[in-house]
Amino acid sequence: MELKVFVERFSECFNNSAETIMAETKFKQLEEWGSMMALIVIASIDSEFKKTINAEDIAAAETVEDLYKIAAAK
Repeated sequence: MELKVFVERFSECFNNSAETIMAETKFKQLEEWGSMMALIVIASIDSEFKKTINAEDIAAAETVEDLYKIAAAK
């Protein structure tokens, strides 16, 4: 799993967003972010990368790259 691919897949969860999502994006500050989006991201990471993360992992992450590092360590 590469960071670039992870960011691309993460961005796809926000397909209606006008914002550009990058590794350093603080995803919890995105307008679309909420509990439903968190579930979508969890499911996407599980489906695309076969990595299981949970709400605590999301809470521990500030940026998309932080979330990538957490998922990669699983």
